[in-house]
Amino acid sequence: MSAQPSLSATARRLESRLRSQVGKAIEDYGMIVAGDRVMVCLSGGKDSYAMLSLLLALQRAAPVSFELVAVNLDQKQPGFPAHVLPDYLAAIGVPFHILEQDTYSVVRRVIPIGKTTCGLCSRLRRGALYSFAAEHGYTKIALGHHLDDIMETLFLNLFFGGTLKAMPPKLRSDDGRNVVIRPLAYCRESELARYARAMDFPLIPCNLCGSQENLQRKEIKAMLADWERRFPGRVESIAAAMGNVAPSQLMDKGLFDFGALVAGMPGEGRGAATRVGTPRDPEAAPGTRR
Repeated sequence: MSAQPSLSATARRLESRLRSQVGKAIEDYGMIVAGDRVMVCLSGGKDSYAMLSLLLALQRAAPVSFELVAVNLDQKQPGFPAHVLPDYLAAIGVPFHILEQDTYSVVRRVIPIGKTTCGLCSRLRRGALYSFAAEHGYTKIALGHHLDDIMETLFLNLFFGGTLKAMPPKLRSDDGRNVVIRPLAYCRESELARYARAMDFPLIPCNLCGSQENLQRKEIKAMLADWERRFPGRVESIAAAMGNVAPSQLMDKGLFDFGALVAGMPGEGRGAATRVGTPRDPEAAPGTRR
């Protein structure tokens, strides 16, 4: 494997912090175990490049053996620089596969000009990648969603979908064939952007199809950024709350058996509430691909 760029002391500290966050997410959610074959989805954006780089660093230091293979889906977007990812991956010595599927033409045929294409595009991309993983025996699919993506999805679902859900760090796909992991679940987007600049990754812009940006996500992103400026630490507090849920203090009858509550039952306060009722399988949530 070729040498990585020479990093400044500041960049090395940043890399160490990100690597620690990825390692903790992997440990907390049992993302990778000995013998895993991990398919790392590489889009050409800063997040997936950073994910691959950090996973490679952890692979070298891990006490267990697991395989990493980078996979990119060439969707035949006009102007897509098809040589960039193969050249980069060959240079750093990472095994890879480039899948070719003309989802661009499908999206253009179905979605009217000027409308956001990201939803259909992501579903087609997810279907192609999930099928490839199942057919080739990969035990995990690693996606590059970070903490900011998870927070934005939480509020998108809350404000526009009427559901209280986000992106879980680990999930089983709807058809049961794949396990998806998000190793960057504890990482902030701003730090990943700084890391990508320090590493000088050959980024491929995500505007090749000419699609309009998702305006709802843009609105949520701006709201969270404003909160972070005015109330530092708020995003981290919300993230902590997602892992500290009290079902009896919400209104979902599927998560908590309100009908079984009777007077005189001890331990029904806020602290013990999560032990009552039968929670749904958290791995059953559908996947989301950016």
